Amino acid sequence: MEEQNVIDSGLRARATHALRQRHNWEQLVKFCVVGASGYAVNLLVYTALLDGANLHYRLAATGSFLVAATNNYLLNRLWTFSHRRGHFGYQGLRFLVVSAIVYAGNLALLTLLVELGVGKIVSQAVAIVLVTPFNFIGNKLWSFRLRH
Repeated sequence: MEEQNVIDSGLRARATHALRQRHNWEQLVKFCVVGASGYAVNLLVYTALLDGANLHYRLAATGSFLVAATNNYLLNRLWTFSHRRGHFGYQGLRFLVVSAIVYAGNLALLTLLVELGVGKIVSQAVAIVLVTPFNFIGNKLWSFRLRH
């Protein structure tokens, strides 16, 4: 029990310290700006594949995910985490892993919302927003982390 309290207080101290660091907030804002562009790209490609190409909504979501993830990786690498650039392929693979995990959550939420009768485009818009915090945390802590 005491060991758990020590761990909890250590995590709490680290979280408090991280929340007080200006650069973390600046990164979050940059990540959200990049995410907003990726959000727009995702929804535009999703709508085009869904309505224009008549693809099933899950296949359209997969196509739009691939385009948006590429957009987001390049912009995050060049701007949000520019001071944390590592090997292009290595970081890209990590980013893809995080994005794929987050995409699985997105697809589950999208499917659930569509099955509940919510419109397909609205469902995708909501699902993207709900998984965004996990995307930021995974990319900040793993994809673009500094090596120690």
